[in-house]
Amino acid sequence: MFKVLRTRDQSMASKPGGGMMMPIVSKVYCSPDEVVRAVRRRPNVPNGGGFMVADCSQRVVFKVDGCGILGKKEEMILKDGEGNDLLLIRRKASIIEALSITRQWKGFSRDFLGSDKLVFTLKEPNSCFSNNTPIRISAESTEFRTYRNLEIMGDFQRRSCTIVNSDGDVIAQIGVKEEMSSRDLYHVRIKAGIDQAFVFGMIAVLDYIYDGSTRC
Repeated sequence: MFKVLRTRDQSMASKPGGGMMMPIVSKVYCSPDEVVRAVRRRPNVPNGGGFMVADCSQRVVFKVDGCGILGKKEEMILKDGEGNDLLLIRRKASIIEALSITRQWKGFSRDFLGSDKLVFTLKEPNSCFSNNTPIRISAESTEFRTYRNLEIMGDFQRRSCTIVNSDGDVIAQIGVKEEMSSRDLYHVRIKAGIDQAFVFGMIAVLDYIYDGSTRC
């Protein structure tokens, strides 16, 4: 099911103003300006359908297929707006993980030889510590050291949290407009140069952890 990506460039790229883009999945998903994306739960599908991500023109830029569509528990796929697979996201339990207070989710892209390439690892804390312990993510990038160790701080269940890098800089903010009372529609503000596909790969895991639209 998981297809080969069409284009990917892991190199550091300059952006207007002399700053740098941070392509973790691809520089295609790095904007030279800060962007706001709207996330909406997809129409109900038995056992977890997923969600869609749109820009300010209501054009779909990403889709997440939940385990109900894929037929596999603890597995999701992030796609672009045209339906091309970008990331396979899954959690595989092991005896070692069962004895640990954390469980790991992993996001994979696929290279042009058909091999899965690890893009990020997200450590899910034990539920009894989840309110007090930031969720930690490691991006498999040697170029961007400040983006190798990230933290999600706040309360995703209330759609009020931030993603920060190892320097404490906010790279993305998740929130709900005051007039909205549903968790099924929220927005994500992503800083200039940050890989949006990478950000929504992390959000897909958060959605699953907190019993969202992707979960079986």
